[in-house]
Order: sequence, then structure tokens, then C-alpha cells
Amino acid sequence: MQKNSPHILSTSANLLGFCFIIITSIHIADRTESSFIDDFSALISLFLSLSCLFSFSAMHTDKESRWNLLESIAEYLFITALIGIVLLSILMSFHFIG
Repeated sequence: MQKNSPHILSTSANLLGFCFIIITSIHIADRTESSFIDDFSALISLFLSLSCLFSFSAMHTDKESRWNLLESIAEYLFITALIGIVLLSILMSFHFIG
């Protein structure tokens, strides 16, 4: 049984901070036309928060079947959020530079 939960938890928490920085910077810059990027960042933040929650729960369970389920959910949420961050980076590059 390979435990990836601590890695998913710490990386998700760090990327969650990255998303909060993006959301905050959009609000500070008063870029109201960037609401799609803001909303997309909030959705990614939700996926990362849920990934942290499931990862934390997997670390604290004793049943292997429950651990497998929680770990799988955390991994799928994490990879979905990671793909979202890549798309967000591309969107921000074209929106703010172009």
C-alpha cells in the first residue's frame, strides 16, 4: 500500500495558496472584466480544497478499502485541479499580455 496522501495534501495546500494569490491580485487590480479567470480560479480552489480534505481523511483511516477510495478521490481531484491550473496559466498569459 503506497501512501501518497501526505504528498497530495501538501502540494494541494500550496497550490491552493497560489489560487488565492491569483484571486486576490485580480481583485486588487480591479480587473472586473477578468471575472471568468476569477471564477475559474475559485473552481480550482474548490477542487484543491476537496483534494486536501480527502487526502487528510485517507491519512487518518485504518481500513484499507476506505483508504483506497479516499486516496483515489483525492488523486482525481488533484489532477483535475492541476490541469485547471495549466489552463488558467494559459488564459492569464493571453489575457493580461495580449
